[in-house]
Parts: sequence; structure tokens; C-alpha cells
Amino acid sequence: MQPESKRLIELLRAGKKILVFTGAGISTGSGIPDFRGPEGVWKRRQPVYYHDFMRSEAARLEHWDYKLEGWPAFRDARPNAGHAAIVQLEDAGKVLAVVTQNIDALHSRAGTTAEKLVELHGTNSFVECQTCGERSEPGAHFEYFGRTRRAPICDCGGFLKPATISFGQDAKVVSTMISS
Repeated sequence: MQPESKRLIELLRAGKKILVFTGAGISTGSGIPDFRGPEGVWKRRQPVYYHDFMRSEAARLEHWDYKLEGWPAFRDARPNAGHAAIVQLEDAGKVLAVVTQNIDALHSRAGTTAEKLVELHGTNSFVECQTCGERSEPGAHFEYFGRTRRAPICDCGGFLKPATISFGQDAKVVSTMISS
């Protein structure tokens, strides 16, 4: 074992209130592509800005097309050893919070508790109405879009989009107090 690995293990054993912060690197081992790397999503696709999504049917179609392209990978991805190790640390009472930039829901699938998980950029696990805020499972919406090539609409008439934060969209402020 490398000296760096031994030192990390010592630090984790001694830790009492660990804040875990993750990004794309933890999920690439589960088959989730990163967005900015050499083979990243943004090399093939340009992001749809939130104000464009809200104003333009063409932008909504582009957004849903891009999300549909990635849906099978997100739907089928499974947590890897890194996600499992974080859950083990949480089970040992060492984790204060898990903060992730990832939208893949792999931390929650691995067993990270909702009370300790902050998904900074939202999640692909739900589709959310931009008017009434209602959330629903994404599968039927992706199936509808794939079949009709029309952007799904909520029963209230609002636009539906995966519950991720788009460029230019105001992020919901998450404030959670975790007792010690």
C-alpha cells in the first residue's frame, strides 16, 4: 500500500465530522460521462440556457433531446466502490454531509441518507414542473418525448424538465442544519 493511501486511511479513521464533496470523477467509474473532460458531453452538445428553455419550443426540444440521449446511462448506472465507501463512513457516524455536483443520484442509490445529501445541481431522478413544482418519475416523460418528439407538459400547463439546474436558472438555496 502506498504511503499516501495509508495516511488517508489514518485521517478517515480519526475523522469525526467529515464533509464529503464529490464531482464527476466519482461517477465515471459507473459509466456516467463527465461534462467538461476531453470526451465530455459539452464537446458534442451546447447547453440550453434556462431562459431559452422557458421561451422557446425549439430550445425545449433540444433540451429534451439532449436529456433523452443520456437517459439510459443515468437510468442504468449503479453506484461503485467510491459511493459504497462514503456510505460506510456515514454508517460509522463520521459523515457530516455529502455534497455533490453530480446529477446521477448514485449517492442516494448507494444509501447516503437524504438528510446528509446535498445535490448542488439537482437530480435526473425526477422531472419537475417549472410552474407548480410538482415532481414525477422521469421514465414516462422520456418515453413520451421519444415517441412524439414533443416536450412534455404538466397537467397544470407548465413546462416539464428534469430536476437539474440549467445554466442561467436560479438554484434553490439548500440550507440544512445537521446536528452533531
